[in-house]
Amino acid sequence: ARNFVIIVKDGDTNHDGALDFEEFTQYLRAHEKELKIMFSSLDRNKDGKIDAAEIRHSLHSIGVSISLEEANRILQRIDKDGTMTINWNEWRDHFLFNPLSNMEEVARYWKRSLMLDIGEQLTVPDEFSEEEKKSGYVWRQLMAGAVAGAVSRSGTAPLDRLKVFRQVHGSFSIKKNALNSFQYMIKEGGPLSLWRGNGVNVLKIAPETAIKFTAYEQIKDIIRGRDKRRNLKGYERLVAGCLAGATAQTAIYPMEVLKTRLTLRKTGQYSGLADCVKQIIQKEGPTAFYKGYLPNLLSIVPYAGIDLAVYETLKLSWLNRNTGLADPGVMVLVGCGAVSSTCGQLASYPLALIRTRMQAQVSEKGAPRPSMLALVHNIVTREGVSGLYRGISPNLLKVIPAVSVSYVVYEYTRMFLGVDFEGRRGGKGNG
Repeated sequence: ARNFVIIVKDGDTNHDGALDFEEFTQYLRAHEKELKIMFSSLDRNKDGKIDAAEIRHSLHSIGVSISLEEANRILQRIDKDGTMTINWNEWRDHFLFNPLSNMEEVARYWKRSLMLDIGEQLTVPDEFSEEEKKSGYVWRQLMAGAVAGAVSRSGTAPLDRLKVFRQVHGSFSIKKNALNSFQYMIKEGGPLSLWRGNGVNVLKIAPETAIKFTAYEQIKDIIRGRDKRRNLKGYERLVAGCLAGATAQTAIYPMEVLKTRLTLRKTGQYSGLADCVKQIIQKEGPTAFYKGYLPNLLSIVPYAGIDLAVYETLKLSWLNRNTGLADPGVMVLVGCGAVSSTCGQLASYPLALIRTRMQAQVSEKGAPRPSMLALVHNIVTREGVSGLYRGISPNLLKVIPAVSVSYVVYEYTRMFLGVDFEGRRGGKGNG
């Protein structure tokens, strides 16, 4: 159904919302030319046939590494006469009603093009083509992600506040379960208090996204060196992602501290964001805005590493069971993104808890601050190892609603901004 919608959109030259016979014929002729070019580029030895080695080489050149066995599975789906090669007629018949027009679009499905926001580390799309960057498509895509993140975080803010509340207060101030914590927060400040700190949490999405994406592109260029067209290897993308995340976190970290303080504030403690900033500077000094910075920085590596490793594993698992040439579908992409991000969160959660506790500590100017290791020792001694995972339940509970809301809003925002079909066609739009 999606392919038919794209065909109608691309073939509707008079923009009347319908595809008549003449427009349909013109579309098929144009698409056949694209397929012929694609077939010729795959046929490296120019014998009029495509074999498994040529499919493998083509996918490898655009960053998708597959085995010869996997390439044979792709070939068998298209090969109708059993020769283990694909001639022009077989190629045309298979792809004539499929909008894919070049091999790079096959790989693009699996690039991290979805911006899923589960309220922690922000996922920024992995790769964009030069056409997408020049057309303005990139920033509209990032804007759609920011809007989706804002709605998603606002929708799951009560669970986020509950998580922070239990992270900081541990098991001693409130010895009951999550429901009792909810009741305590509502009794103390009313139902609207469940959204405390959400304003800053939403506000920091835009600068974090912009800084992280810009830094990621610059770092990738440095890693590539002279060969600017080279595809980065897995560990190189991990390094680039970690450095970009560290850059963005360093720049917006004061907002992280403000978010924690405003989330935990009691009724009447601060009159607003400006008053919170003023009180922190007066009582603790400007350095208080970087409390918990070290564990936050250290958490980036396990988060990004586990996230990337799980995503790549899930991706390869899907490709092994399928041909790799078809669109994996929305549910597969969203599912892989959500599972990998959740695994990354679980791996870095103890460091995130330490960061939050350090951010929440109010100390006088010049007073000694407990170190990260001292805090870990204190938590393990008093609460056991499980204390490092306090608040994990509401954190996991918000993953499914956060991802669902984020994806739905993201798709509708992309459509509103005019990037929906551009994204499906690899950024080939009018910009």
